[in-house]
Amino acid sequence: MVVRKMQERRNWAWHLAVPIVRSALVATTTHEWIGGERIPEAGGCIIVLNHVSHVDPLTAAHLVYDHGRLPHYLAKSGLFRNKALASFLTAAGQIPVERLSRNAAGAFDAAVAAVRGGKCVVVYPEGTITRDPEGWPMTGKSGAARIALETGCPVIPVGQWGAQQLLAPYAKMPDLFPRKLVTMLVGEPVDLSDLAAQPRSVAVIQQTTDRIMAAITALVEEVRGETAPIERFDMRRAGVRQTGNPNKPEPENKIPGEDPS
Repeated sequence: MVVRKMQERRNWAWHLAVPIVRSALVATTTHEWIGGERIPEAGGCIIVLNHVSHVDPLTAAHLVYDHGRLPHYLAKSGLFRNKALASFLTAAGQIPVERLSRNAAGAFDAAVAAVRGGKCVVVYPEGTITRDPEGWPMTGKSGAARIALETGCPVIPVGQWGAQQLLAPYAKMPDLFPRKLVTMLVGEPVDLSDLAAQPRSVAVIQQTTDRIMAAITALVEEVRGETAPIERFDMRRAGVRQTGNPNKPEPENKIPGEDPS
């Protein structure tokens, strides 16, 4: 259901993708969107969400698009190696990221430029699907925080639940029927005004990241009707690598929107 009329200009990539993705989601999910009017109608912003499934970027895009904005993701560089896919992603305004390389800084600059150019950038601050045993948000990475501090843009937190029923974490096959309910609760912008005025120290960036993750977690608690653990799961402390398997190397073509920091 379109909530707001799209104001941004769409090119062939969006006209091609939207009917396909929306039809697939309508066929396999129902949705409950709460507080979507908090997504700014115009101007640069960051949408930050908890990460529970590889299908998250599609369900988040559905939310953002139907509230009148074009979602822009930080997409891993491996996705751009296929010429046809690279052409599509570039046309759709997605931002390539080369993780753990000197070019990762270029992705940060591109994300900052996108926000300053009035675009809506979607980021999963956890950096990967949560490893928390109960699916709660983990500790966050710093990318969203650094973009927010650099641009001063609104940071809109979203707590979501249900996408993991459609495609379980790291599952290869979705569970298509019956249709799954995906609930997304959009919160008020995260207040970072006191931190934005301070020097960009490691401590300030960490405080910003923690504040963003606290806002997301509170929304997930409301959606689930449960209380999150007092201490968020930390992959480094738990000795878990990005893939969740310490013997398996990290894949290059990660999911769009995952924080590369």
